[in-house]
Amino acid sequence: MDRKVLTMLLVLVLLVSFTACKPAAPAEIKIGVNAELTGGIPVVGASCKNAAEMAVKEVNDAGGLEVGGKKYKIVLQVEDNEDKAESAAAVAQKLNTAGVLVHIGANASRNAIPASTVCEDAKLPMISPWSTNPKTTAGKKYVFRACFIDDFQGVVAAKFAINDLKANTAAVLYDVASEYNKGIAEIFKKTFEEAGKKVVAFETYTTGDKDFSAQLTKIKASGADVLFLPNYYSEVPLQVQQAHKLGYTGTIFGSDSWGNLELIDLCGADCEGLFFTTHYAPDIATPKAQKFIQNYEKTYGKTPDDVAALTYDAFGLAFQAIQTAGKIDRQAVRDALASITRYEGVTGTMQFKGTGDPIKSAVIIQIKGGKFTYYTSAAP
Repeated sequence: MDRKVLTMLLVLVLLVSFTACKPAAPAEIKIGVNAELTGGIPVVGASCKNAAEMAVKEVNDAGGLEVGGKKYKIVLQVEDNEDKAESAAAVAQKLNTAGVLVHIGANASRNAIPASTVCEDAKLPMISPWSTNPKTTAGKKYVFRACFIDDFQGVVAAKFAINDLKANTAAVLYDVASEYNKGIAEIFKKTFEEAGKKVVAFETYTTGDKDFSAQLTKIKASGADVLFLPNYYSEVPLQVQQAHKLGYTGTIFGSDSWGNLELIDLCGADCEGLFFTTHYAPDIATPKAQKFIQNYEKTYGKTPDDVAALTYDAFGLAFQAIQTAGKIDRQAVRDALASITRYEGVTGTMQFKGTGDPIKSAVIIQIKGGKFTYYTSAAP
């Protein structure tokens, strides 16, 4: 053997030895997040991203997620859907191609519905933290949510108006272009009228409108006891302020889309004393929820809103399902999600019974002293 061949053999042996000694990369599970980081509701996207990163960090800091006797590091891929339906669908497709095991999001129903169609076709397990419209999960096997649905929330709002606000007549102003707003407005009207009460004004607008004076003038003239605004936190302040400016004096209330503290900053004194239905109240939270709230405040310097709490629960559901599945397999994780009979989340106890919609309670929040304050609860 000549000197040149011997040298080449030695180099090859060294390379093989080096490769054999190099520690193996840790096994990973990739989870995707489809969030509204820009567009009309960026605070929603930020809350979702914050809670997602916190949930993943907690698992990884504890050594990873144990699945089938092996520890896995969780890798997060967060994508911006720009609060657009077509972008939310494109993000879902991107996350599917990237090989995520579970898809978390989107949040607003107008984005979650198109994303859910992509996930269902791809047989990719999806959990929406905040989408309450029934169309998100209806007829789908791979799509779940961490929140209640509008059918339940609309009934809760109507019963609150009748029993707590003692209303005999009601007015509604909602965004006809948004699945969420339209759906909950219609359920409220149906429930309220089935109880023998009357909706005397049922007014609409379109996403992006800023002047609601024409509709609110009709509502004031109707003499409605209460005004229901099932609209987003970014729209409600203008609607409330314009209603008051026109002289409307009835009680105004809304739905879980009010549940961001930015509403108080934008609305000021006009929203003091108003009510809305939502998913949890920080001031009545359980020990598990209190731990989450304290950790969130320590990390981000502010109290988590309902989107953050629901996103944290969506990850909790995903982690539990992956461990139950015992393997890194989308179908097995989907089957494990569908079989969860009880999950103790920071937004309450939930269970699934044959659909992607959990059975859980709602709470009523009142805005008092510039804070969201627990008022009462509503069981399923």
